[in-house]
Amino acid sequence: MTDNFSQHNHLQRLTAMGLLVTMGIVFGDIGTSPLYVMKAIMGVNPETTSDYVIGAVSCVIWTLTLQTTLKYVIIALRADNKGEGGILALYALLRKTGRRRLYIVAAIGAAALIADGVITPAITVTSAVEGLKDISSEIPVTPIVLLIITGIFMMQRAGTGRIGRMFGPFMLVWFTMLGVLGCMNIGSHADIFKAFNPVYALRLLIDYPGWFLVLGAVFLCTTGAEALYSDLGHCGRLNISVSWIFVKIMLILNYLGQGAWIISHQGTDMAGINPFYAMMPHGFTIVGVIMSTGAAIIASQALLSGSFTIFSEAVNLGLWPRMRINYPSTVKGQLYIPSVNRALFAGCIITILMFSTSSAMEAAYGLAITVTMLMTTLLLSCYLRTRGVNQWLTALFLIVFLSLETCFCVANLFKFAHGGWFTMLIAGLVAFVMLSWRKSTSIRNTFIEYRPISGYTDIIADIKSDTTIPKYASNVVYISRSPRSDMVESKVMYSIINKHPKRADHYWIVRLEHTDEPDTLEYSTETLLPDTLYCVHMRLGFRIFPRISLYLRQIIEDLVAEGRVDLRSGYPSLRKRDIAGDFSFIIIHRIFSQSSACSRSARRLMLLHGLLRHLGVSDETALGLDTSVVTVETVPLIINTHTPRRISHI
Repeated sequence: MTDNFSQHNHLQRLTAMGLLVTMGIVFGDIGTSPLYVMKAIMGVNPETTSDYVIGAVSCVIWTLTLQTTLKYVIIALRADNKGEGGILALYALLRKTGRRRLYIVAAIGAAALIADGVITPAITVTSAVEGLKDISSEIPVTPIVLLIITGIFMMQRAGTGRIGRMFGPFMLVWFTMLGVLGCMNIGSHADIFKAFNPVYALRLLIDYPGWFLVLGAVFLCTTGAEALYSDLGHCGRLNISVSWIFVKIMLILNYLGQGAWIISHQGTDMAGINPFYAMMPHGFTIVGVIMSTGAAIIASQALLSGSFTIFSEAVNLGLWPRMRINYPSTVKGQLYIPSVNRALFAGCIITILMFSTSSAMEAAYGLAITVTMLMTTLLLSCYLRTRGVNQWLTALFLIVFLSLETCFCVANLFKFAHGGWFTMLIAGLVAFVMLSWRKSTSIRNTFIEYRPISGYTDIIADIKSDTTIPKYASNVVYISRSPRSDMVESKVMYSIINKHPKRADHYWIVRLEHTDEPDTLEYSTETLLPDTLYCVHMRLGFRIFPRISLYLRQIIEDLVAEGRVDLRSGYPSLRKRDIAGDFSFIIIHRIFSQSSACSRSARRLMLLHGLLRHLGVSDETALGLDTSVVTVETVPLIINTHTPRRISHI
């Protein structure tokens, strides 16, 4: 574990290895955009002119400069939560300041990012494999794409620790290839350098009647910017910022080369032609397809890892039911969620079968991610204010990027009927679950009754010494989510005293607190009744999976070493042989009672909460408990928002 953290800290520093790894982890999505951006722009207006191409490339250059470089690399990367980035990490950072209603903005943005994660692997792999059409039009693209996508998703359960080391060097070669291919073609029409002048971009948007369609295509060049921010915790701000200089140069060179090639081939029928492959030297296409496919696989892997992280954060921030999370390797931050992997795989397969070609997928691509970027802009503006940034500068930031992203959003809305509805449907469903779960959980927590622990110490001591009560276990452990250390759920005490009196040697109340920091993992203990009743307070970051059995064992080992607890069994025959006592975990599961006197909306939310629970796993699995020593006790949750009518005596 120490080696992993030292390796992680090493990647946070500006080093040659850090830059190389960053290139493999962070820029896969945005680095594969040359595969389809210029093709999409040409699809808007196949009868191209020099001014149209120069204006379109100018739009690409300035979009990368304003949207990716200024907003994300220069501004957003500074909005880190203990080194972690992404829209949910940003929300967790703002939640500390009391702006808790921002969860709506965060949930919508995260849901749209998940929708983008469904279509990105499909469009990148399809665009790469379609290069085989330049070799032979008879090659079946869809079966090959389906095979590659299946391999990518099957690979997730085993982790990518070993092959991940190759991502950096491969992407270095990929970006170098992009730049070299661009330089080889820029000379065919040197006027393409005029694209650096933003006047050409503005002129295109003003003069061309289909400007909104052009913007929709241009926006595809920056879709990986949000993923760049999400990967902040893996590589650090300095490594991302410095490596972006090289990446941006290579990308722009490639876009300039594609633009020059298109202008030099004016009059040629561009239907079905991808300038990315068309500008390659004869005989190099097969190498280009192999490299493109490799880059597409790396981009897909980054999106999938990001999706797993988003769901993991959403669970601990109270936006999603708890799920089974696996850790396929010892690499810090790498996790695997089987249910999410299956859902994304199904989404990718449906996307490929529904749209077939990358050109058709372009119509569905981009709309959802504009929503994420708009939500990030809103959260960033709030963050800037909390950091004391001048209100006029904050207002300028908000106006500039809201205007820019609103234009992109409106442009992409024209894609809605042609496929944009698909990603928005996915985003809408995910957002609905997040918001419904957050609201229903909040209502449930409001009606959970807490009582002072101090009022029960005497009776617990009496139960322990009452030999007429059969011993339940040597150690009884209850999981509590009480907001205060001196309080506990009334149903916990009801379980010990009333439901089935539980005599034990030791009683453990384990309080869980999920913090707004990503990697917090710490505890404190309090002895409420010597050698009998203990309270353990665990503080877990929103990226930490609650392995309660493991952490409690470590804590008790510390207490035994300090001489504060005698863990030997209370049975004389076992105690004289120094055999440790057994443990029994008890989880209180509250089921909404139909006898509740509450509003219809609250009742619907409670019923919906019960349905949404099936998206997750059982409490014992979610908490990382050994199911062989767990007992789940079901109790009714009665919500009374108004006094029920009493029955009359006659």
